[in-house]
Amino acid sequence: MKFKPLKIGDLTARIPVIQGGMGVGISLAGLAGAVAASGGVGIISTAQIGFREETFDRDPIGTNLRAIGKELAKARELAKGGIVGVNIMVATKKYEEYVRAAAAAGADLIISGAGLPMTLPELVRGTKTKIAPIVSSLKSSQVIFRYWLKKYDRLPDLVVIEGPDAGGHLGFSYEQLENCEGLDYDREITAIIDHVKECGRTRGQEIPVAVAGGIYTAQDAEKAFSLGADGVQMATRFVTTYECDAPIEYKRAYINAGREDIVLVKSPVGMPGRAIRNAFIERTKEGPVPHGKCHLCVSTCDPATTPYCITDALVNAAKGDTDHALLFCGTNAWRATGLEHVSDIMKEFQ
Repeated sequence: MKFKPLKIGDLTARIPVIQGGMGVGISLAGLAGAVAASGGVGIISTAQIGFREETFDRDPIGTNLRAIGKELAKARELAKGGIVGVNIMVATKKYEEYVRAAAAAGADLIISGAGLPMTLPELVRGTKTKIAPIVSSLKSSQVIFRYWLKKYDRLPDLVVIEGPDAGGHLGFSYEQLENCEGLDYDREITAIIDHVKECGRTRGQEIPVAVAGGIYTAQDAEKAFSLGADGVQMATRFVTTYECDAPIEYKRAYINAGREDIVLVKSPVGMPGRAIRNAFIERTKEGPVPHGKCHLCVSTCDPATTPYCITDALVNAAKGDTDHALLFCGTNAWRATGLEHVSDIMKEFQ
């Protein structure tokens, strides 16, 4: 199958692949720049993006806001004119400041999920930054479109549909994810696409839709395109690339994982997630894991009652301490057999 370019307003990705945002520190400038240079859309995760900076412990939010511009600048140097954006979770504390910082730094695109990004249009007003909500249901798509039209007289530039096979935090209940076979998600995808396209037609606007969750090969992408998608978002496949910003210990965890090692977890963020079974996950089953100073990551976490610190767990992952880390992944992480180059992956989708 010959894949068509992905057009997002006046931006065009030669290859219709968006690299999904992965935090903490898994998709930074290195990975995003390589994907953009290869013809796709590179995405930097802003989740605790400044964790390596000296000021992070005493001023996490200020440090993160400054790091957004630094990482975008680095990514652009690698991107060779390609599209570089950011992923910002709605659940992020000071979400509005993160969005404004990314737009001010010239992000081509902001993709936003882990909640409904109701205020996103206002936050990028007056900039060229494109905006894309992540949705997992027709209902959430309808709510966002209705509100954006009424409040801002605006529609999204792109919509990302994230299905139940995705990694990280997921927009489904724990029970739904335990019984994925019972979800007729292809029907939900087509319903969302029909809604998006119809809304776009009423405004004379082409709104592309990318499908995410379980996309690992070009064959997986073909199914998404057969349902009406204009592009795909893929994250797990990019972890085991030489260019990924994750440490080698993180990448080896994917390579060594079996299908049975991919499990669901309950996150302090208040959403279920998917990760690789390890010593840390087994430890969380025994009771709360002690944690240190709060780094102000998400608004849904109460440090006094959280079973473990999501920042600690994800920073440990980004530093290669995999026995004390939460290793987020999609359902297909077990398919990795070794390291590969981003450019070789992207050639599969041409």
